[in-house]
Amino acid sequence: MHEKTILEMRNVRKTFGPVVALDQVDLLVKEQEIHAICGENGAGKSTLMNVLSGVYPYGSYSGEIDYDGKVRQFKNLRDSEKEGIVIIHQELALIPYLSIMENIFLGNEQVERGSINWDKTKEKAIELMDRVGLDADPEELIVNIGVGKQQLVEIAKAMAKDVRLLILDEPTAALNEDDSEHLLGLIRNLRDNNGITAIIISHKLNEIAAIADMVTVIRDGKSISKIEITETSPLDEDKLIADMVGRSLEARYPEHKRNEDGEVIFETIDWTVYHNEDTHRLVNDKVNIQVKAGEIIGIAGLMGSGRTEFAMSVFGKSYGSKIQGTLRLNGKEVNLKNVGQAIHHKLAYVSEDRKVYGLNLISTIRENTTLSNLNDLLKGFSIDREKEKAIAEKYRKELRTKSASIESKCSELSGGNQQKVVLSKWIYTNPDIMILDEPTRGIDVGAKYEIYEIIHKLADQGKAIIVISSELPELLGISDRVYTMAEGKVTANLVNDDLTQDDLMKKMTA
Repeated sequence: MHEKTILEMRNVRKTFGPVVALDQVDLLVKEQEIHAICGENGAGKSTLMNVLSGVYPYGSYSGEIDYDGKVRQFKNLRDSEKEGIVIIHQELALIPYLSIMENIFLGNEQVERGSINWDKTKEKAIELMDRVGLDADPEELIVNIGVGKQQLVEIAKAMAKDVRLLILDEPTAALNEDDSEHLLGLIRNLRDNNGITAIIISHKLNEIAAIADMVTVIRDGKSISKIEITETSPLDEDKLIADMVGRSLEARYPEHKRNEDGEVIFETIDWTVYHNEDTHRLVNDKVNIQVKAGEIIGIAGLMGSGRTEFAMSVFGKSYGSKIQGTLRLNGKEVNLKNVGQAIHHKLAYVSEDRKVYGLNLISTIRENTTLSNLNDLLKGFSIDREKEKAIAEKYRKELRTKSASIESKCSELSGGNQQKVVLSKWIYTNPDIMILDEPTRGIDVGAKYEIYEIIHKLADQGKAIIVISSELPELLGISDRVYTMAEGKVTANLVNDDLTQDDLMKKMTA
């Protein structure tokens, strides 16, 4: 790592009306450094990077940006990209129905004599794909490749712009473990072999410990601390957490007393599901799962194990074809033909993708909270607006959702607060069984703790909770029992007494 400073941001202040998003923030990044920016959801991390890259143009903030030895005043993304600063947002900016090579050179087309040279485009795309380790046909449509490969397309796109400073906002939030490791290895390789400096926004403390040279912590719009990471001075995760949340978390997971006395209120017997489109492909093969009232059950499995497919197929057959087997709720066999029937039978499903399936982002907290139970608000032939406001305010307070009011749009909320609105929406249906699919994905450690407290409270009320998670420490931290899945089958049912990640991994790969 070089000692030369490539970026210094001084006294950056950014407001949105009366809300102060950044308050005199400082950031110093050395050349060829992997620099992590950490903080709770809503701390101002992404806002700071949007200031740097020109998404928020010069004049809309105060403070100075010194890049490569010169004071910069970027007015848009093109200005920063000309200087080699490229930002990859958490929501990937790819066109699904264009090819990989078309996306790599989107806005940066290989034009000769007034038209695109497609041979040159393909040749250069293959070269860039090789550099980032992307094994695919350059003419393949984006819609046909997984999110891990899509991340590599974004990095190849950045390489095509002669990137010097690469900014990645939650780059592994939607990736499985293998794709995450590949991406982190690529970032190291770009630093070591191409001299690229990287800034990574991440909530995953294990990844920060593995890859970062330096960490800047931002809390409530202020820069709080800098932590250097070396071979002889590894990351102190407890200090990082304390700096992020403003208090120490004595334990990552709240204490919870296991309930072993409840009645079985959720059960599947030989539950078998075929793929939605490829109806000959088996995705769940005779899955048998039981959950008692007041019990928290974890489901662990690698990508493709059939976890989410199981949850969605149970939830009113919202996924799958040729579904067979028996579903029992509260001791009675039921045949749920749609989501409405699932809700009526007191089953709730919190999707892993809150922004697509969980929320209407352009609607308010009030509108989203009551969306799954509008019948309860009917007053004659119209909605009782006063009752709706009271319900939304009740859940906003109970779940400690941070927002200006219940009239705040969900798109304006941090990830953790969006997840609380999703939970509010389903808790309002008063379910007996809640299936939570990746409930803390993309959420900081402080907000995770609050989500775990909500889960425990629901279990203590006698609800049966099923948690699907890719984070094995999370499942071990909150579950009473863990089912492991591999290739659509349940491979083990393990009581959580001194279980380890190795125990789970062995069964997940069985």
